[in-house]
Amino acid sequence: MKKLKIGFVGLGVRGKMLLGTTLCCSDAVVTALCDVYEDRVEEATKTVREKQSEAVKEYLNYEELLADKNVDAVVISSSWDTHFKIAEESMKAGKITAVEVGGAYEVEECWSLVRTYEETKTPIMMLENCCYDRFELLVTSLARAGKLGEIVHCHGAYGHDLRAEVLGGNVNRHYRLDNYIKRNCENYPTHELGPIARLLDINRGNRMTALISVASKGVGLSEFAASDKNPDKSLANQKFAQGDVVDTIIKCANGETISIKLDTTLPRYYSRELIVNGTKGYCNQESNIIMFDGDPEMEKYYDAKLTVKDNLNCAEKYTDYLPDVWRNMTDEERQLGHGGMDYIMMKEFIKAALEGTEMPIDVYDAASWASVTALSAESIAEGGTMKSIPDFTCGKWVKRKRKDVFDLDKK
Repeated sequence: MKKLKIGFVGLGVRGKMLLGTTLCCSDAVVTALCDVYEDRVEEATKTVREKQSEAVKEYLNYEELLADKNVDAVVISSSWDTHFKIAEESMKAGKITAVEVGGAYEVEECWSLVRTYEETKTPIMMLENCCYDRFELLVTSLARAGKLGEIVHCHGAYGHDLRAEVLGGNVNRHYRLDNYIKRNCENYPTHELGPIARLLDINRGNRMTALISVASKGVGLSEFAASDKNPDKSLANQKFAQGDVVDTIIKCANGETISIKLDTTLPRYYSRELIVNGTKGYCNQESNIIMFDGDPEMEKYYDAKLTVKDNLNCAEKYTDYLPDVWRNMTDEERQLGHGGMDYIMMKEFIKAALEGTEMPIDVYDAASWASVTALSAESIAEGGTMKSIPDFTCGKWVKRKRKDVFDLDKK
């Protein structure tokens, strides 16, 4: 069986997680590893040698890895500011490219990524793993089956207490710290936006047209930095540009609205807060609830005497709408990165690369989703002005056919 020969660029926390997941994919072999830190390369090489018999080369310069003829595909999980730059060079080198998520610093980065793809035709996929998570796929499948009626509004968030992680940037050689010191924007939109964009057929019969972003004051990190919990005492008096909570409203060509929220510097639990409002149904990820209009059980909620804790019509009733890959996952696969969604995502990338089929999450998705970060920074700086979102397909969105990450129309 032919195996995809993969090189990894960036071996920090996320890179190591993706490496471990890829090593469990029988249709791939890791042939090259690269990071600017030698100890990370050495640690990753040890991991690879424990899992596979094939040789692996070590690099400290990603350009040398891109020149390696024993590499078919490159997984990029370096710092945010290098993602698209390295992805472009990877495509120019003819390497099938998988690039980790993050927001763009300038809209021109997104255009440049698209131009490079259209010039080289080298396949590229954004590794947005939340597009492969269970609830997101279930809700999209129900929408495709017409159960939710016409979708009107969707909401999502990246709610994650990252105070210790951000302030540990110098200690752990992590890239978030400088971003929070110097930028004020929706800096990590794709976990919530990606699944919603797929549900609403963005870039395939629909598109995002404009956004407005506002940011709260930023005091959460400063207070945490002054506390005993701060892992880096040199940052005790550091000031941060990033607002604690950023709210963004997005308009779509077909009339839907999207709201997304960044909330990473205050005490809270993890949540992506996915909510889908349709004319025939309602889905709420946090409460694991799915409701359909006309259902007698749903009417019990109308008088406000029942809460989500009294959920009678929960998502578990509709697991038949999940794609087979989720329903047939083994316990071992569910342990591979974020409850198994990393494993499914990497398997789909490898499959598309080997078969030469269209990538499930393509360059136009990557560009449009990442552009939200750059545009939100402009909107916030201008007091919440509306910013137009470019059409990175240059009009092709009108006729491009729907493509879900799995076949969800069969139910």
